[in-house]
Amino acid sequence: MLIPRAPRVAAAGLALALALPALAACRTSPDVAAYVGDARVTVTELQRGIDERIADEGVAAFADRSRPDFARRVLGFLVEREVYAEVQERYDLAVGDDEVRDRIDELMGDDDPDQVYAELAAQGVSRTDVTETIRQQLVREQVAAAEGAAGTDDDALRELYGEAREEFAQLEIGYVTVPDEATAAAVLAELTAAPDGYAAVAARYPGDATLPALARRAPEDLPPVLREQFTAAAPGTGFTVPVQDLGVVVGFVTGEVFPPFEELRDELRGRAGQEAEAAGAEVVARVRADLDLAVNPRYGVLDDDGRLVRNEGGVVEIVSGPPEVQPAAPGD
Repeated sequence: MLIPRAPRVAAAGLALALALPALAACRTSPDVAAYVGDARVTVTELQRGIDERIADEGVAAFADRSRPDFARRVLGFLVEREVYAEVQERYDLAVGDDEVRDRIDELMGDDDPDQVYAELAAQGVSRTDVTETIRQQLVREQVAAAEGAAGTDDDALRELYGEAREEFAQLEIGYVTVPDEATAAAVLAELTAAPDGYAAVAARYPGDATLPALARRAPEDLPPVLREQFTAAAPGTGFTVPVQDLGVVVGFVTGEVFPPFEELRDELRGRAGQEAEAAGAEVVARVRADLDLAVNPRYGVLDDDGRLVRNEGGVVEIVSGPPEVQPAAPGD
C-alpha cells in the first residue's frame, strides 16, 4: 500500500530526497529552461508546471519556503520526464495510463487517497509527480525485462523459487518439557519411534515450555538456548537438555522442510522487483549519461562536477533517478 504517514512515505521513496544529475554547461537560451538531448523544457513549460503544482494548497505551502528551490525541483521532474521519454523511444516501450492507475491503486491499498495525497503535498509532491514517478517505475520494469531481467509473473517467480529454494529451508521441530531425565528418555524414544504422535505426546506435558504441535522454524528463529542442538540433530532424532527451574526439555527434529511457493510468492515478487528495478535504473542511467543535458543559468549554476547548485553555492535537490514506490511491508 502507498504509505500514508510521513515516515512511511519517506520509507517508500515518495518523500523524494532527490539526487542530482550531471549537466553540461552549454546550449543556453533565455526561452529554454533545460535541454535534454534534442528535447527542450521551455521556460513557459516550467512555469506551467509550477503553476499546476501550487494550485494545491499543500504544495503551495511547501513551495513558499523557497520558490527558487521549488522551481529547480519542478525543473528536475520535467528533465527526468524527457529522459524517460527517450528511454521509451530507444527501447520501443509504452506504459499506458491504465497500468499507472492500477499500480497506484495497488500501492494505495486500503488507505484514503485524499489523506495520502495531502501528506505528500505537504512535502511538495503533487499528484502529477506521483503519477509520473509510478510511470517511470513501470518503464524501469519494462526496460529491465527487455534487457533480460526476471519478470514478476507466476512463471518467472516459480523459476526464481526453484533457484532460491534452499535459502528458505526450515526445520520442523518440537519440544516438550518433562519433569526428569527418565521421563525425557522415554519421551524421546516414543517420538523417535512414531513422529506422527508428537501432538499426543506434547498434550501430556502442557505448559509454556512445550510446543503443542510440530512447527517449522528458520534456523535464526529457533529458540536461542536450543538452536545449537536443533541444528546439529539428524532428521528423525532429538536430544534432551536439563533446564534449571523447568525440568528437562526434549527436542525433536523431523527434518528439513521448505515453505510452498504460494507462501513465498509475495517475498519472491519483492525480490524480483528489486532486481528488475536495479537493472532498469542502470539502463536509464546509461541513457541519461548519453544525452546532452544543459540547464539555463538563471535556475542555478554548475559546479566542477557538473551538478546544479544554487548561485550561492548550496546544492539543490533535483531528480537523477525517480525514487522507488513500494508496498509497505506486512504489518506496517
